[in-house]
Amino acid sequence: MHSLCSCSRGGAVEPSNARSRRTRGALLGAARAILENEGFDALTMAAVARRAGVTRRAVYLHFSSRAELLANLFGYVAQAEGLADSLERVWQAPDGPTALERWAHHLADYHPRIMAVDRAIQQVEARDPDAAAHRERVSAAQLEGCGRIVAQLADEGCLAAGWTRRTATDFLFALISTDMFERLLFRGWSSSELSEHLAGLLRATFVDADTTGFELTSPQSPT
Repeated sequence: MHSLCSCSRGGAVEPSNARSRRTRGALLGAARAILENEGFDALTMAAVARRAGVTRRAVYLHFSSRAELLANLFGYVAQAEGLADSLERVWQAPDGPTALERWAHHLADYHPRIMAVDRAIQQVEARDPDAAAHRERVSAAQLEGCGRIVAQLADEGCLAAGWTRRTATDFLFALISTDMFERLLFRGWSSSELSEHLAGLLRATFVDADTTGFELTSPQSPT
């Protein structure tokens, strides 16, 4: 995960009464737990029903298929982890360099929390169309966010030399890597260290320091 950089629009209609909303939330929470603890292959409608403590019929009343369940899981995880509030700080930045820095802070805080779901789906997307569709939704949202930040940098005239809007967007998108976060967390990096160093890397890479009042600093190495 979402990776997850904007809310998904799944196929199911949000229930109007509180009991149905609780059931729907329990089903999506069960699906997330199965992905994180058992992997994608264990995610069946029967398994979701068992974990949520409901009948299979109840699952199908809310989601007509596993594909529809996954389509709604993106938005559920995003809401549970506060994605909208996290991204709002990025979009409210007064300028492109600040938006880029806040984007790094957002990724360092948000991505590790949805990493288990992202990894479970990533491992099977090549052979499972439901997983592939989920990853496509996540990637599209991430790419849209990257493009928005690069466009702001370019419009303000502070995108570093050598980059076009397309190449900068693609490279920024490529840096949203589960492998990168996993390896740094394995090495004992804290969220604050991830945030600081990623922000420094992005600013040094994408911001033309001569056109801004920002000073690029070298963060301290983690202990």
